[in-house]
Amino acid sequence: MTRFGSRTRVGTALSTWGFPTGDEVVPPITVDYLVVAGGGGATNSAGGGGGAGGLRSSVTATGGGGSLESALSLLIGTNYTVTVGAGGSGGAYPTTGTATDSVFATITSVAGGPGGGGGTNGLSGGSGGGGSNNPAATGGAGTANQGYAGGNGGANSGAPDYACAGGGGSGAVGGNVVSSSGGIGGAGVAVSITGSSVTYAAGGGGGGLTAGGAGGGAGAGAGSTGSGGSASANLGSGGGGGGSSGTGGAGGSGGVIIRHLTADGTITIGAGLTGSTATSGSYKVTTITAGTGNVSWAL
Repeated sequence: MTRFGSRTRVGTALSTWGFPTGDEVVPPITVDYLVVAGGGGATNSAGGGGGAGGLRSSVTATGGGGSLESALSLLIGTNYTVTVGAGGSGGAYPTTGTATDSVFATITSVAGGPGGGGGTNGLSGGSGGGGSNNPAATGGAGTANQGYAGGNGGANSGAPDYACAGGGGSGAVGGNVVSSSGGIGGAGVAVSITGSSVTYAAGGGGGGLTAGGAGGGAGAGAGSTGSGGSASANLGSGGGGGGSSGTGGAGGSGGVIIRHLTADGTITIGAGLTGSTATSGSYKVTTITAGTGNVSWAL
């Protein structure tokens, strides 16, 4: 058995001089991750807030109140797919912005559900979109261990533009309508994979008759009586719903963060991906903010 740096190659026949002669077996490395999908967009005509992108993490906490995910065991010299999900566009009813999933190796986080508009239900996703201006409109369902459902639609059924619910977040259900104000977005989840605590994947606020609902944090869009706010990039939060005029806000793009021990080799970010690697204590932390491509490790 021969050591190269801090990694051990096993099962290797040795020459007279003690060098490997072939058939080397390199043990896998342990890789932690945070994978956040794009947040759902919102519409107007009393639009519900967009649902947050699904959140899966092997560090600190994961989405939907689930058990912490297991780290991955990956091979040196093997390509692993990474995709950063886009946020859903905002728009005017009946347009709803469709977000996309984020992927790292075998881990897929589901895109956030768009908010409902014009009296319709919120759509399902990693976290569900908020229900629109209809007392019977419901929030979209979230995905188990990734995010929560959106809130339910307006209670003031006598008003033409009564309020809409907040989108679901990775940490909480979207808020239901309160009087003629939009519901607040569901809270996100704080994760410390980079060495600092950052909150991701909150739901967008619902549009309202007298006031829009606040976003659930993590750069989520706020609801409005006019145009809803758009979410910040790379946090996977939902867009804010609009009122009877204006437009709904766009959801934020997702992100993929990968952490491994510095002693376990060097990561290469392949073509098609935008990202960077930094040192945090004994770890290398790679943050990928856009694109689709491969990553791999070498000794």
